[in-house]
Amino acid sequence: MQTIFVFVKCELGEAYSVAGEAAERITEVSEVHSVSGEHDLLMKCYLADDIDIGHFVTDRLQGLAHVKDTFTLIGFKAFS
Repeated sequence: MQTIFVFVKCELGEAYSVAGEAAERITEVSEVHSVSGEHDLLMKCYLADDIDIGHFVTDRLQGLAHVKDTFTLIGFKAFS
């Protein structure tokens, strides 16, 4: 299992619609948080080992309506 964290920038006024769409339609998205700062949302995703992270982000997350930009971090080990 792969864990990734994806920061998402949305079009103005669209963060809640992007968050709802991701949470409802993309099963790999475990959590969606609104955040302050440069990005609007933070998504925690669990991917099967055979899923290509780049394709998942570009096809599934960046393909959502009103997503302007993403920044992806790969998690290595969970401590709690």
